[in-house]
Amino acid sequence: MIRLFKWVLAAATVSTLLTGCGGDDDPTPTPTIAQAAQSGGFTALSAAATKAGLASTLADSSVSLTVFAPTNDAFAKLATQLGFASADAMITALPASTLASILQYHVLGMRKTAAELSAGGATQATLYKFDGSAAVLNLSFSGGVTVQDAALTMARVSTADVMASNGVIHAIDKVLVPPGLLNIVQMAQVNPLFDTLVGAVVKANLQTTLSGAGPFTVFAPTHDAFAAIATTVNGLSTQQLSDVLIYHVLGSQVLSANIPFGTPVTTVLGQSITINAGTPPTITDSTHTQAKIVAVDVRASNGVIHVIDKVLIPNPL
Repeated sequence: MIRLFKWVLAAATVSTLLTGCGGDDDPTPTPTIAQAAQSGGFTALSAAATKAGLASTLADSSVSLTVFAPTNDAFAKLATQLGFASADAMITALPASTLASILQYHVLGMRKTAAELSAGGATQATLYKFDGSAAVLNLSFSGGVTVQDAALTMARVSTADVMASNGVIHAIDKVLVPPGLLNIVQMAQVNPLFDTLVGAVVKANLQTTLSGAGPFTVFAPTHDAFAAIATTVNGLSTQQLSDVLIYHVLGSQVLSANIPFGTPVTTVLGQSITINAGTPPTITDSTHTQAKIVAVDVRASNGVIHVIDKVLIPNPL
């Protein structure tokens, strides 16, 4: 509530300054999205927009936009996840085109208040295009407004309906990650669901390989999947751990629509798995036990991730 008061007060201050020497009867102008973001303390967002060449768009009075605006803390969290020292360091290091893509994924091409978002349904098209189409955000309105991104992580709207002359701002508590921009390792890094997987990839020294050109398909076990066999995993040598991990990798991109159900598929390890049709689909490994595929088509720049609820075991381990 304090943040909301400060933001509204700051926006009002900008409006008063813009009034200049006008008379008492002059209407107070509403700040643009760019002005409201800057005055509201969204300095990382403003810096990213400036480097990406989008600041003029956010200040353009001829457009009408909706911006999901990550806080400075949200940018700092993403920077830490990706291995940068700070949000400033991340913004400095990332190419302008990458920043532009990230920010476009936070923008809808028309003004939509929280009520209009709720009435408009759970899927909203953004200005970021992927595979020739507008990438979408998935919204939920149960217990407040949340937004799911392409990395399967959730951002919560902390302050809604900050009106600007050229649209509306909804403040969110994380940076939304678009499809097809980060590599497979980075897509795993930004989702706590894969924290154990990421640690295992680093321990096995596979991060460079899985960050390479690919394309790859990775069947990614969740944190809970690793926890279920923690004793076994902790007892593996580096080579054995590497074998387990690459048993989860295919040397090509296989989207869910193209999975060859019922046919053995050879992994990068050289051993096969079989993917079984069903709701949900399952994978049979060398132990003849099944892992459920709980989410599909997490699109990275160098392939795709499908999420599974069990660690696949090769033979011999």
